[in-house]
Amino acid sequence: MQKVVLITGCSSGIGAAMAQEFQRSGHIVYASARRVQTLEALAAQGIRTLALDVNDDASIAAAMAQVQSEQGRIDVLVNNAGFSQVGAVVDLSRDDLRQQYETNVIAPVAVTRAALALLRAAVAANGQAVLANVGSIVGVMTTPFAGAYCSSKAALHSLSDALRMELAPFGIRVVTIQPGGVRSSFGNHAEAALRLPEGSLYLPVEKSVHARAQAGQRGAVAAEVFVAPVVQALLSNAPPIVIRGGTSSVRLPLLKKLLPTATLDAKLSRMFGLDRLSGPR
Repeated sequence: MQKVVLITGCSSGIGAAMAQEFQRSGHIVYASARRVQTLEALAAQGIRTLALDVNDDASIAAAMAQVQSEQGRIDVLVNNAGFSQVGAVVDLSRDDLRQQYETNVIAPVAVTRAALALLRAAVAANGQAVLANVGSIVGVMTTPFAGAYCSSKAALHSLSDALRMELAPFGIRVVTIQPGGVRSSFGNHAEAALRLPEGSLYLPVEKSVHARAQAGQRGAVAAEVFVAPVVQALLSNAPPIVIRGGTSSVRLPLLKKLLPTATLDAKLSRMFGLDRLSGPR
């Protein structure tokens, strides 16, 4: 059965690869991004494209109206758009934190709410619909210098748990995708958004703060390798509650589960140079 799929954040990385994989599987795909010109390569492959700014309710409504007009339903909605705010927590302003949570936490809920009628139309037509929220393995295990991002993904995981229970009576299955390292331009965008203000306590380990922006790219798997099993799982009759894949997607949760907190803190502190810092005694 041909399904209608809408994916946010398709300008590169997981979103773009997922759009291509769903299309290869024979489905109708709407790839979206804030700037539609970033989707030209996907459009050239015959994938439908949408301008959709997940932080703009009018943009979300316009995108949903177009899908409503052309298809009348959404069988699979993938909330993938997001970014990583890098920097020590105390170096982040109110606006930094608001932007992180607006995009990674509030926006997926806003998109889901706007798509609800289309998801329910898919249930009426085909028996079920799938909502997939793209979290992160660091939403399970927090690392230094990415507290805003890690906490945003942990919040999205929790919201997905609530949505799974709340939407189940209406035939909408909710899946949380938790990638580990997946090759993309994500690290470059994270470095561009890095915060290390003048007078920061963390200037002596500046290299470690910058390294955190690219940490997820070291040894990362190709996006197309990551998405292939994810797409097949989302298309199954009984999608799993959580889908993990990518570098360290097994190792990090296992470390979190097995190591004492003090041991794990010490290991991460050494990894990111925090053991080289000291304050007044």
